[in-house]
Amino acid sequence: QLPLNKLLIINIIQGEKVPENSMLYMASVQNNDGHVCGGFLVTEDFVVTAAHCDALNITHVVIGTHNLKKSYNKKINVVKKFKPNSFNNVWQGDDIMLLQLSRKAQLGCNVQIIQLPCAETNLQENEICQVAGWGKTRTGGETVDHLREVNVSVINPQVCREQWPGLPANVICAGGYGTNKGFCQGDSGGPLVCSGLAVGIVSFNKYRNCNYPDVPNVYTDISKYLHWINEILTTTNLS
Repeated sequence: QLPLNKLLIINIIQGEKVPENSMLYMASVQNNDGHVCGGFLVTEDFVVTAAHCDALNITHVVIGTHNLKKSYNKKINVVKKFKPNSFNNVWQGDDIMLLQLSRKAQLGCNVQIIQLPCAETNLQENEICQVAGWGKTRTGGETVDHLREVNVSVINPQVCREQWPGLPANVICAGGYGTNKGFCQGDSGGPLVCSGLAVGIVSFNKYRNCNYPDVPNVYTDISKYLHWINEILTTTNLS
C-alpha cells in the first residue's frame, strides 16, 4: 500500500476541452497556491469533493468559469468541511467530503448545480460516462488552465476487485484499465457523470501511471452516501 502523500502526487487523459456552456457545476477546489482538486456544486452553497483533498489546506473554490486564468471575482471561501468519521485514507474508502461555502453561488447561465442519484446506483458494465478536471493530461505533465473531459466506460466490479486487491467498499470503477482514457493527478474530487447525474467522485488511480494504466480508475460511489449527504444539507445553514 502506498502512503497518502504518494497518492496525492494523483487530468484528464486523452480528453477534450469542455464547451463553455457545458458542465457548469464544476468547481476548482483551491488553496493559496491555486488548483489542487476538482469538485462539483450540488446546492447553491455546497460543493462535493474527495475527502483526501482535505490534506491540501483547502481555502476556497472557483466556480463559473472553465478557464482558471479567468477566476477573478469567481472565488468563494470554504467555511466548513464535512468528512465521514470513518475516513482515514483513500485505500480504506469513504473518500467523500462536503464543502460549505461562505455564501450562496448565484445560479445562472455560467453556474448550475448537478443532481445526485435518488437511490442506489445500478450502473451497467461498459456504460459510457464522463469525467472532467483541470489535472495533468499525461504522467509528469503540468495541470491545465482549461477544464477537460473524457468519456470512460464502467468496469465490472468483480474485474475491478481482481485488478485492485483490497479494493474498498462503496466504489465504482471506470476508465484506466485496458484503455488510454481516464483521470490523472489533479482531477481528484471531480464527478463521474452518468446520464446527467453525479454518481462518483474521483478517488485514486495507479501512482504516477496515467498514460497506460494497467488498473481501473476508482471513484467513490455517491449513492452509498445519500443519507449522510442529505443529513448535512438539511441541518446545516449559513448563519
